[in-house]
Amino acid sequence: MAVRLKDIARDLGVSVVTVSKVLRGNADIGEETRKRVLKRMKELNYQPNMMARGLASGKTYTVGLVVPDLVHPFFAEFAKSLSGVLRQHNRALILASSEEDPEVERQEIRTLLRRGVDVLMIASCQAQLRNFYELGDVQTPYLLFDRNFPHLAAHFVGSDDVKAGELATEHLVQIGRKRIAHIGGKNTSPAFDRLRGYRSVLAAHGLTLPECYVVTRERVEESGDLEGFQAMQELLALKERPDAVFCYNDLTAVGAMEATLQAGLRVPEDIAFVGCGNFRYADYLRVPLSSIDQGTAELGRIAGKLALDLSAKPEQEPKSVLVEPKLVVRRSSGG
Repeated sequence: MAVRLKDIARDLGVSVVTVSKVLRGNADIGEETRKRVLKRMKELNYQPNMMARGLASGKTYTVGLVVPDLVHPFFAEFAKSLSGVLRQHNRALILASSEEDPEVERQEIRTLLRRGVDVLMIASCQAQLRNFYELGDVQTPYLLFDRNFPHLAAHFVGSDDVKAGELATEHLVQIGRKRIAHIGGKNTSPAFDRLRGYRSVLAAHGLTLPECYVVTRERVEESGDLEGFQAMQELLALKERPDAVFCYNDLTAVGAMEATLQAGLRVPEDIAFVGCGNFRYADYLRVPLSSIDQGTAELGRIAGKLALDLSAKPEQEPKSVLVEPKLVVRRSSGG
């Protein structure tokens, strides 16, 4: 016989309403009660009928997530952490990739909205994002992450990217480098903010560098290693090459370091590098990579909690949450 909510309620001496609220992820249930109910559900292998719940509540108990690249370490780790939070509350995560193509992104958003996701979460590759309601939906709450659009009144979860740029550049200044270049992205808020942090530190130390020391590329999430390699070749061809490079992300840094090593130069003796993202393989590279840790797992946890909150209470004033980055020093910058 199938286990019912009232069986669980009877076993624990609580009301069916309480068990139902735990199942729905409501915030007005005490943590101890929640743990007891979830434990008993697991013991009895309770499997809620999500289709029946959806028909009764008008919800699908799903969250849609659109990212530029599904296999990029940052977005993969974010999705894993986000999924862990949603799983605890019996929500499913539907993943889609825009492949850094605005039209593909719009198609994926339309598909997720047609599937009736309760919350839409997106790291948008649009250059000028206005709102998703233009795509035919006026009810689904949405949450931006990683890439912000300050002019848009929307919920946002991301890293403090200005601080990321400042941390990386300050570190390179402190190890004695004077000709610090930047390989950056294009047309996204992290790209603009990391560049702003880089420039503010140079200005604070009175370092005036030629504009050619900043090389920007598109598709730095999807093909960052190739873009980083090619951008570094440009920097190496300069009459006075840089002695350090802050890279938009770890993939661009991997490509840039490979170009440097292939040119017969040493890392970090000739050129030091700092990436951004602190992906899990940074220690195992030929030259372990210094990087800015964005707190990716924490970003996923925060976004998951906010998505659950928006699903329960869609009409909320937009809130913005920034996670503080930190510097992790390895051998690529003398660590």
